[in-house]
Amino acid sequence: MTRAYQVSREKIREFASALGDDNPAYHDVAAARALGHPDLVAPPTFLVTLTLMADDRAMSDPEFGLARARLMHRDLNFTHLRPVHAGDALTLAQTVTHVDDLGGHGVFGFRTEIHSADDELVCVATSSFVQRAETPAVAEVA
Repeated sequence: MTRAYQVSREKIREFASALGDDNPAYHDVAAARALGHPDLVAPPTFLVTLTLMADDRAMSDPEFGLARARLMHRDLNFTHLRPVHAGDALTLAQTVTHVDDLGGHGVFGFRTEIHSADDELVCVATSSFVQRAETPAVAEVA
């Protein structure tokens, strides 16, 4: 588990603005409350900021042995169980789901469970990365 990440109104507004999304529920507390939310609601992809930080911590572990220069993001999927709101304190628990070989390339999968302060499961994110195979040395042409 990570230490709690405090979701703030400003972070939600900044993220929505970066997306170019002017949905009032992301910017105006009254509009969000009119829709039945306790505070501003975060866009569905807001949690990418947290999951990528968790992925980065895992991949930076020297025991994992990844060559970051050859690492590419493959996919990311969210299964939301409820919306994220300003005021939420979220923690993440991450597990490695698979390590595979794909034609000499390493494929690494992660599952990240995102919980509220009262241990409610808010979202499950799955992601994977590919570590490209080392490129063979190029022979010099004389």
